[in-house]
Amino acid sequence: MSAPNDRRVVVQYACGRQGVPAANSLRRWANLALADAPGEVVLRVVDEAESGRLNARYRRRHYPTNVLSFPAEPLADGSRPWLGDLVIAAPVVAREAAAQGKPQRAHWAHLVIHGCLHLLGYDHRNDAEADEMEARERRLLERLGYPDPYEKV
Repeated sequence: MSAPNDRRVVVQYACGRQGVPAANSLRRWANLALADAPGEVVLRVVDEAESGRLNARYRRRHYPTNVLSFPAEPLADGSRPWLGDLVIAAPVVAREAAAQGKPQRAHWAHLVIHGCLHLLGYDHRNDAEADEMEARERRLLERLGYPDPYEKV
């Protein structure tokens, strides 16, 4: 079994990198959200076409989305050497940040953290779950110096 923080965050760029944070930033945000959970994560930055295909295939929603999380199942011994995969659509993130009047970097940090929390089992299917997940997101983003992503601008 891996020791705490014995994790790799593998960053893949499958689209243009203009406006996309550097891999070191993406890794830092992911590691902050994942805290002491051991295991590897692949974070893949994609275009709208790939996001749309994945969203249609796995969620039956026929449009690109900002972030998709694919948690890995634990092994038979209960360990999780692989936490899962995140897929983030760069053009969607840019468009949302502009539409919401948010700094693009802050929106990226939020979506990386949001996706990582899904890998850890957090969700927002009901109000109680959403409140818990959003509170954790707010605390982590505050540590990075970013504003509350749920506050109306």
